Parts: sequence; structure tokens; C-alpha cells
Amino acid sequence: MTVHLHWFLPTGGDGRTLVDRHAYTDSGIKRSRIAPASGVRAPDIEYLAQIAKAAEQLGFEAVLTPTGTWCEDAWLTTAALAQHTERLKFLVAFRPGVISPVLAAQMAATYQRITRGRLLLNVVTGGDSTEQRRFGDHLDHDRRYARTSEFLSVVRGVWRGEPYDFDGEHYRVEGGLTALPPDPLPEIFFGGSSAAAGPVAADHADVYLTWGEPPALVKEKINWIRGLAAERERTVRFGIRLHTISRDSAREAWATADRLLGDLDTETVTAAQQALARSESVGQQRMLALHGGSRDGLEISPNLWAGIGLVRGGAGTALVGSHADVADRIEEYHDLGIEHFVLSGYPHLEEAYWFGEGVTPELSARGLLPRIPASPLLGVPAANGRPASAPGGAPLLVGGGR
Repeated sequence: MTVHLHWFLPTGGDGRTLVDRHAYTDSGIKRSRIAPASGVRAPDIEYLAQIAKAAEQLGFEAVLTPTGTWCEDAWLTTAALAQHTERLKFLVAFRPGVISPVLAAQMAATYQRITRGRLLLNVVTGGDSTEQRRFGDHLDHDRRYARTSEFLSVVRGVWRGEPYDFDGEHYRVEGGLTALPPDPLPEIFFGGSSAAAGPVAADHADVYLTWGEPPALVKEKINWIRGLAAERERTVRFGIRLHTISRDSAREAWATADRLLGDLDTETVTAAQQALARSESVGQQRMLALHGGSRDGLEISPNLWAGIGLVRGGAGTALVGSHADVADRIEEYHDLGIEHFVLSGYPHLEEAYWFGEGVTPELSARGLLPRIPASPLLGVPAANGRPASAPGGAPLLVGGGR
């Protein structure tokens, strides 16, 4: 079982700091308590295309695009980026509560034809009622998961290419149809740590995603979902969402983590923690419990750093260390049953290269990835006697040498 590596598209903005461009005060509407962060990069199509092209060149299989108030729309953004790439897949996050399941099935089918099969779906039920109400969704936490289950039943039903009827609590469909079903059917990624989420994953998910908890806790989740799926005579695969800080030496990597932490003042952390504590998401509460809002003891497991979760909602941990250290941890999670690694780092363009040139060759050497084809430029001397270089005279970047 080899691993699948995916990267992240920061459609809410990117930069060299953990301080998001959106304040946490007043759900991000007012920013009086937190000054705008410097060095923020706007998520325009030119910058996102740089990241997408880098991810494709570095061998990542797909890129995750988030969903929410502070992000560009994932469907539209990735459809545009598909025109800038050739093989890269797009893991499009969307909320089932704000779109018709039949329309979503049709959109997915169209997307597959436009991109020649490069769509993956990340179904986000939502754990923040304030955010859900902003989109007109007033269901409580558990009913949102019940609706997600119905939503996915309808999507899979209408993908059959023949009229489909459904009569549930949240959806009533008569003759629902996707006239030209997607080919191939997009894989469905789904996450959730609550009791209400588990059965939905077991019934519908192709890949169950967890945030980056310590290995023992991840193993518990895998066993939980695997057991529920077995009761339904289904098989679910597993993925994990992590940040990475990988460098040529562990000292350099931890220095980068320390710099990111040093950018955070007490007021920023306090405001973020107050906002995140209001989340109904069980997964978010598990993330907060890993650090308790404290800057002390943030290495919660070997090479697993919880500092990002001091100010960022959702995935709040990073793998930090040398390229070999990070590869060790990925191998450890893989041994537990994790196949898909959805990764990111600040800034996303530079960190993609650090990982792709440093960790990816390590994983390949261990047999966890297909061998990376050698560049045709390697070993070819330039006419002026300098080492081989990329087109335009730029030095060729070799794994581990940056």
C-alpha cells in the first residue's frame, strides 16, 4: 500500500505567518483587536496557479481547496486552475447543506468531463453554527450530519444514470437524474469525530479524513470507523490532514516553527482561542485539547507540533523536523492504515518545494511512493562548464539540497 500525497490551495490568502488575514474577533467581521498581518499574499488566480503548478511538478496527486466565508469558491477556482495544469486533481470542499444534491451531482459530472476526470469531493458538514447560519443553514449539529447522509444517498443515486426517487426528512427527489454520469465517479472524502459523523462515514465515505492527532488517537479513530464500516459490509480508506515544516536539518525546521510562534502575540492567541472554543465541532475541540491554549509543551508527540492550532481552526498540527524525521512520521501513520496525506505549510508555495524536494525522495526510497523519474537534465553538463540547469538558466533543484 503506497501513500497518496496531496497539497493545499490557500484560497483565503497565504503568507509567511500563522496570523490569518481574517481576525477571529466578532467571527472575523470586525478587526479592531487584531492588526492586519504583513506579508499576506492575496489568493488571486496567478498566485494559486503557481502553487498548483508546483504541486503538479513535485508529484502531488491532488490539492485540497477549502470552503467557507473567507475562501474563494472552490468549484469556480479549481475549474479555472484546471486550465493551468494537466494531471493535478482537485479535492473540492463543499457544504451539502447549501446546495441541491441533484445539482451537486450534475456539477460533479460536468467537472469530470471538463477536467478529464480530475475531481475528488471533500464533503464538509460544518461544525460552526454561526458560519452555517451565514449561508442560511439553521439545523443543529446532529441534524446536519443526518442531512449529509441523505445528501450523499441522493448524489450516489442520481449518478446511476437513471431516474431516482428519494423521500427523506431533508430531501424529496422525484426522478432525479444525471443524464451523463461522471466517469470515473469522484471519490468522496469525509471527516467528522462526533458520534453523529461516524455512521455517515461508514455508509458513504470512500476516504475518511482525520486531523493530525498523535498516532495512538488516530489509531482509535481508524478502528472506530473501520468497525462501523464492517457492520455495513463496506470498506473505508483513511487519510490525515497535516501541516509540514521540513528542512535539511531538524534544527532548521524547529527554528522555523519557533519563528512562526514568535509572530503570535498574546492578544491574537486569546482572541483565536475564544472564537474556536465556541465551535460545535468535536474534531475542533480535540484539536484545542492538544495544546490547551498554552505555548508550552507544543510538541505533543515526536515531531508533531500543535502550535498552528493556537490561531488556526481546523487542522492545527504540523510535522516538524528533518526530511527523514517527517518521512518517519508519515511512515508511522501509514503503518496504522493511513493512505492519503493532505498536507500544507506557510507559505504554501515554498513549503511545497521543501517537502517535494526533501521528503518525497525519502518516501520513494522507502518504497512508499512510486519511484520519481529522473530529470532529463541530471548529469547533463552545460556548455559553459557549469552544472546542468533548468530552462532559462535557473539552477536545478535537487531533493534535500535546498
